[in-house]
This record gives sequence, structure tokens and C-alpha cells, in this order.
Amino acid sequence: MMDFQLRQGEDFIRLGQLLKAVRLVDEGSDAKYVIAQGQVLVNGEVCTMRGKKLHDGETVEYNGETVHVHQ
Repeated sequence: MMDFQLRQGEDFIRLGQLLKAVRLVDEGSDAKYVIAQGQVLVNGEVCTMRGKKLHDGETVEYNGETVHVHQ
């Protein structure tokens, strides 16, 4: 499991940005594709919204990796 810490003063990160930030995808277009294909889980459920806001305590799963978002 990987941890992703939100920047100070920020309450969320968007799903596509998170995938790119933790290097699970190389580019934003790759994130758009894997999300649209239903390959990404947010809190255990398929999420097809690239702009989904992720807050403290949420988890993202993709390609065998799990990322925990925290403050």
C-alpha cells in the first residue's frame, strides 16, 4: 500500500491527478483511459469519473496497487 499526503491547505485531489502523482500512469491521457475503462476502484467500487475528488481517508486501487489518501 502506498500513502499519498494531500498538500497543506488542500482538502482533496482529483482521481486522474492522483494516478499521475503516484506514477501509476505516465500521463493524464493514460489516467483518462484506465478510469473510463473501469479499471480503477475508489473505496472498493469502480469509478469512471476522472475528476472525482478524493479526500482524507479514501483509497484508490489500480493495477494491483492501493493508494491511501491522507492529510
